[in-house]
Amino acid sequence: MSARPTLVEISDGAAVRLVAGREISTRFRSKAFIWTTIALVAAVVLGGVLLNLVSSQSDTTQHVGVLPEAAAVAEQLVATGTVTGTTVETQEVASADDGEALLKDGTIDALVTSTDPLAVVVHTKLPDMLAPVFASLAQQEALASAVTDLGGDPGEVGREIAQATPDVTALEPEPEQDSAQIVAGFVAGILLFISLMTAGQLVAQGVVEEKASRVVELLLATVRPWQLMAGKVLGIGVIGLIQVVLVVGAGSGTALALGLVDTSSIDLGATALWVVIWFVVGFTMYALALGALAALVSRQEDVGSVTAPVLALMMIPYLIGVSIAPWDPTNPLVVWLSFVPFCSPLLMPMRIALGEVEAWEVALALGLSLALIPVLVWLAGRIYSHAVLRSGGRIKLKDALTGS
Repeated sequence: MSARPTLVEISDGAAVRLVAGREISTRFRSKAFIWTTIALVAAVVLGGVLLNLVSSQSDTTQHVGVLPEAAAVAEQLVATGTVTGTTVETQEVASADDGEALLKDGTIDALVTSTDPLAVVVHTKLPDMLAPVFASLAQQEALASAVTDLGGDPGEVGREIAQATPDVTALEPEPEQDSAQIVAGFVAGILLFISLMTAGQLVAQGVVEEKASRVVELLLATVRPWQLMAGKVLGIGVIGLIQVVLVVGAGSGTALALGLVDTSSIDLGATALWVVIWFVVGFTMYALALGALAALVSRQEDVGSVTAPVLALMMIPYLIGVSIAPWDPTNPLVVWLSFVPFCSPLLMPMRIALGEVEAWEVALALGLSLALIPVLVWLAGRIYSHAVLRSGGRIKLKDALTGS
């Protein structure tokens, strides 16, 4: 066992800032950090662009041209399309030749040339989405002829028939899903998982690296063990926070610029802010646990064996979050786990993005996690202080806690 170096007096704040500054400057110069940040920002921006392209290409609106002599059916076409679940847009076409040209270049999907009888021209075949619309319209036209023969107003009758819908009551109505909220929930969960996993492992690897190279003995000649631990967590936390802010900012900016949330009820600003807040809380908890456990070993190859339980604990809420929460945000398992510290940082931001959480729930989850942090600080400091200067094989957790 190595002897504890002579301690040079330095204030607690200065010591923590000294270690944190060392970590920040080292990580900022790291090519891995730079390229990882660039890759994450690029992935978020590219994902937003692709989502915009897909959504624009998936427009199911049917465009129907109407010749002047058939212009009277334009309103009925739109109304009938609404009833059958098809969005129909009509435009008046000056002549049949113009209509044929528009059909061939794909500007319109069908051309109505007359109403008595109802005649439609298409390029190759009538689109499946328009088939029920024209079938219904043909029936309305037939009814209109009958109404005319009886001396009524077929236009008024046609409008009333087209707009008539049944009053449907669902015993268990299916909840409406906001696609933008679902995407935001996915992105929040994945981003937080990657960021917490990456930053937490940096803390663990840094502890073992300093211990294996015996650099820790030189550092402890100036600072106390808990100061070294706190500074390391703070420094890497700042680096991770900068990375998360950049990615969240890029994602939010892309969504706003491309109008991806224009029709959504999501509060993008609040969602982005809570992702950042939960990263800070989650990183603090995971980094303290991982850093303390990493001090039990002296080789990088052994880090995985001691940190595996914490990483497994991180995987559970992440897998539950991305597989259940977007489709069933009120699922009891999702709701209850979102209050559990270590699970809250991954599940609560997803619930916030999905809009299925009350303010008191967020406050309770945040309060429980913050209440646990002082306990983790004490435990991590005790384990780290008793284990960081002990080299050789793996140290038992019980021995690190008791100092034996």
